[in-house]
Formats: sequence, structure tokens, C-alpha cells
Amino acid sequence: MTLRQLNIYPLLKKYGIKPKKSLGQNFLVEPSGLNKVIEAAELTADDDVLEIGAGLGSLTFLLAQTARQVVAVEIDRGMMAPLREALAKFENVRIVEGDILALKPDELMQQQDYVVVANIPYYISSAIIRHLMEAQHKPKRVVLTVQKEVAERVLARDGKMSLLSLSVQVFGEVSIAGVIPAGSFLPAPDVDSAVLRIDLYPEPLVSLDKQETFFKLAHAGFGQKRKTLRNSLSAGLALSVAEVEKLLSENGINPQRRAETLSILEWKKLTEAFLADS
Repeated sequence: MTLRQLNIYPLLKKYGIKPKKSLGQNFLVEPSGLNKVIEAAELTADDDVLEIGAGLGSLTFLLAQTARQVVAVEIDRGMMAPLREALAKFENVRIVEGDILALKPDELMQQQDYVVVANIPYYISSAIIRHLMEAQHKPKRVVLTVQKEVAERVLARDGKMSLLSLSVQVFGEVSIAGVIPAGSFLPAPDVDSAVLRIDLYPEPLVSLDKQETFFKLAHAGFGQKRKTLRNSLSAGLALSVAEVEKLLSENGINPQRRAETLSILEWKKLTEAFLADS
């Protein structure tokens, strides 16, 4: 079977479907764009896939031809009937109606080293990425079609870090596998998209027992990112400026720096020192 056999336009007409702006629905329909996602996923016949935002099944259709099993999650109840019709020939696809942010990935997937592939709404990109990274049962690889700007933010390094990039890079190696023009979607969004690939490390850069404190410090630091660390950490952690200055200076960090300039290793060092002083 080829992608040409799955023409979503008759499905749209048959079921009277119009993409919902409230759900950020932009269906990826251009074959070249879909193939970029599939290539980035590097699936084998032994892989189980969690797909987020199945829509009308264009991506699911291709995933099912390679993967052992596809668990396709879709929040829009109105998509259930056309999605089942589009994928009726595949016995290795399980369709789940629900909000991925309200579901636990480890309960959806039976195998540990699963792969996440998704075309997700721009407005919840950050929330979904964090949800996947913080899941108890993590995937081995995540391939997301996101707004190009979001992908570039996740990829940012020292000097331009954000809470999002820090939150992702702690768990895996990030790369942009390709760019998909806005015209590849129905309806076309205002901006181009990028295929973001995250290869998760066997173990995160910050151990599980220290992650809560690590992200507590990071949230405080980025909470008022225009302020210096001495002020943002003081406000976010309810510590005196003097206490914060002492913590930073003793760990070789200038209190006048801002959160986006710190590397993951510096945040990790700060976490260990903070825990030692607690």
C-alpha cells in the first residue's frame, strides 16, 4: 500500500470535517513532509510507536507499514470514525481517544524502548515535550513536527538556553532532521515547521533523586529571566540575596549572570551544592 491510496479529501467531505482552530489542527498531507518524519523516526519491524495527534491517519498509515504496533492517540472525538475507516486494513494499529497530557505514556505502551512520532499543535508543543520527558516510562526516541521556532528553542545551547531547552537536553540529544514548508499542511499555518528529533540518553544527565531540586532551581532562575541570577533565585527560592550570592560565588558562577547563560553542568553543580547546604 502507498500513501496515494490514502486520500484524506474524500474523508473530509464524507464526514463533513473542518480542521478545528481551537485544537490547533493542521493536517500534514504533503507526502514529502510525511516522509521526512518517517525517515527521522528510523523505525524497524521491532518498534512500537506512540503517535500523538493521529488526525485523519496520514502519518499513521505510513507508521503502520513498518512498525510492529502503533498506538494512535487522538483528542478529537469527531475524528474517530474517519480514522478507523482510513486504518481499517491495519491490524497493528490501536486507536485511543484522549488527551495525551491526561494519559500516561507508560500505561499506553507495553514495550520499554518505544518511539514517539507526532504532528502536534503549536500551542501545546512545550507541554507535550515536558510530559514525555518526565514520564516514568520514557521512549528511546521522540520525533515531533513542531513550529520551526520551537524546534530552534529546544536546540539552543549555552548563552541562549531556555527552561524548555534545559528540560529537554537533560534527557536526550536534540537535532533538527528537516524543515517542512507551511504549504505541506491543511490548512497551511502561518509559519514553517521543523522535524525535531530527541534521542534519549540511557540515563538522564541529572539523576532521578536530584531532578526535583534541579528543576526547582531552574524554574526559579528562568521565572524572572530578565533579572540577574542573584535576584531571580532569591525571589524564586525565598532566600536572601546574600544567601544566593554565596551559593553562586562558591560554585564559580557570577551572581550577575542570567539564567540563559548557564550550561547544564553549571545547573547540575548548583543543584548538588544546594542539596548539600539543605
